[in-house]
Amino acid sequence: MVNLRSSSTMAGALDDAAVRAFAKTVRGEVLSVRDDGYEAARRVFNAMIDRRPALIIRCTGRDDVVRGVEFARTHGLSLSIRGGGHSVAGNAVCEGGCMLDLSGMKGIRVDPVKQIAVAEPGLTLAEFDHATQAHGLATPLGIVSVTGIAGLTLGGGIGWLNGKYGLACDNLLAAEVVTANGTVITASADENQDLLWGLRGGGGNFGVVTSFTYRLHPVGTVLAGAITFPAERAHDALRFYHAFTRTSPDELSTAGMLTSDGDGHALFTVALCYCGDISEGERVLQPLRSFGPPAADMVAPMDYCSFQSGGDAGFPEGRQHYWKSSFLKELSDDAIDTLLGHVAQMPSPFSVVGLQQISGVASRVDSAATAFAHRAQQYDCSILSQWANPADTERNISWTREFFAAMEPFMERGVYANNLGDEGEDRVRAAYGANYDALTALKTRYDPTNLFHLNQNIKPKM
Repeated sequence: MVNLRSSSTMAGALDDAAVRAFAKTVRGEVLSVRDDGYEAARRVFNAMIDRRPALIIRCTGRDDVVRGVEFARTHGLSLSIRGGGHSVAGNAVCEGGCMLDLSGMKGIRVDPVKQIAVAEPGLTLAEFDHATQAHGLATPLGIVSVTGIAGLTLGGGIGWLNGKYGLACDNLLAAEVVTANGTVITASADENQDLLWGLRGGGGNFGVVTSFTYRLHPVGTVLAGAITFPAERAHDALRFYHAFTRTSPDELSTAGMLTSDGDGHALFTVALCYCGDISEGERVLQPLRSFGPPAADMVAPMDYCSFQSGGDAGFPEGRQHYWKSSFLKELSDDAIDTLLGHVAQMPSPFSVVGLQQISGVASRVDSAATAFAHRAQQYDCSILSQWANPADTERNISWTREFFAAMEPFMERGVYANNLGDEGEDRVRAAYGANYDALTALKTRYDPTNLFHLNQNIKPKM
């Protein structure tokens, strides 16, 4: 039984009978505010997000997606799309409209001979990697295994294999897409090539992807882990890290992390993954592992899935999140001092500042080859604020904004769309960079009424 509570968004547009009739056309559940499961279904990773869709459609497959898109369009409802992961910005949940919940769509087929995987959008990185690693294969996905593959890939996808194999979007070979008019089309090198280009970094602006086809690569045991430097050597370690990564081989992907020790001192840690010959990796990493020397060295040969999930505990469900980021090419002494000074004043012990490298293959792709335009050796410098008590919200947000403002003189204009919140149209343009105009033309072709607007939105030409 569907119980529909009217709202200003829905008033006059929909009645209970229409919802009941629609619910009979889909295989998945259709939930409204008084149904069991509704409260859990509307919650996402970021506890700051507290929105109430009028309807949640828990899709079981492509046909449910088609009918959900048609229903929202026909009834003039705001439409949001939820994949399988974080949704830090909260765009997965609309207020008073229709949410398509794809988190239950977790099918995956791996072809170890052709080295491809066809995966549904509800999968997390952990679920995808579990299936592909059974065959000793992987594709670049992110750095926290509870992330969803869909949003990550559509926004670019910086991960532990980007130096050797590129970004997630670089390995997207094809996609099945439900467009704004409810049509199912394929985007590939042979069909709708322009759409495939747009899906490689253009976010969810063009339709609902119900199937991703990825290129896979042989990945077995990796040399991976983390090296932490003592607080008194953090400045020198950051300088050394910057110089060291300028000449690192493609097999090495890294992410610097700054945290507070709780006593007013900033700690610097380098997380890394070397996906080549282990003995060669030991040689490559020796200067980094001996610098300082470090306070802790947890680098060792390990299976790829274990490393991918190693950071999950730092991002549990139920915390408040507020993130700010931009790309950073140079770590000058002034930039390092700014980083360390603000981290030392970090109000929450759960927050972290990330310096994730775009390097190697990912940095050398032509900026116009995919919708993801930020092709250079640089850091995704991200202030990832998180805290447990909602009463601490104002303090943490203020610290984050002041920190980001202090770092802006050192940063590039561009920003990684996957780390972008609700920050205005100029920042959206910065997320798509030089490809924004081409993406606008693509949006006009595939979604002229902007049905898919709850995202880092590219507006169609009117």
